[in-house]
Amino acid sequence: MSWQEFLARHQAGDVIEGVVTAEVPFGSFVESEGVTGLAYQESWPVGTRVSVRILEIDPEKQRFSLASA
Repeated sequence: MSWQEFLARHQAGDVIEGVVTAEVPFGSFVESEGVTGLAYQESWPVGTRVSVRILEIDPEKQRFSLASA
């Protein structure tokens, strides 16, 4: 799915399913539907399937922030 398709389907507050692709000191990157977002202050092992809530979407920078659902 492209970034534009993701924006058309989702908004802040939605809960989505994803897979952790990287763990960093300040959180975990989660890929969902071909787009990756950052869950700040969440620590999950790479490969873990998680449910996350979209906190904010920044279409200009093509980024979105997540939190544990």
